[in-house]
Amino acid sequence: MSDEFHALKVGDKIWFEGERLGYTVKACDNRYAICTKPFNPLKTVLYTIIDFKEGIRGRNNLIFNIYDYKKQDDINQCLKDLNAEIDPTRVSHRHHVVLVVTRVQHNNKQKEANNGKPE
Repeated sequence: MSDEFHALKVGDKIWFEGERLGYTVKACDNRYAICTKPFNPLKTVLYTIIDFKEGIRGRNNLIFNIYDYKKQDDINQCLKDLNAEIDPTRVSHRHHVVLVVTRVQHNNKQKEANNGKPE
């Protein structure tokens, strides 16, 4: 897996094989990234969770989803639960695909805030 993908930050855009529209990274750490994109027909969002260690992405493994991926607080809680020692949330074993990233666009707002200097 490319180091570029592990360097994802909140606000970056990422495209996957077979997807025309990119997802926005909403939360991430060294192992996981939670990404969303608008789904306007239902006025909601689609989400995917990347597991860099396993090289997969997909929805969570919960039968009754407890997270609202339109809400940043729920996204942050999901990231915490993915890293939980006891009864962790995971990427669904049944509903995942191999992680194939076709493009990454890093958010330049942080650089602009530092007068063009990288962090």
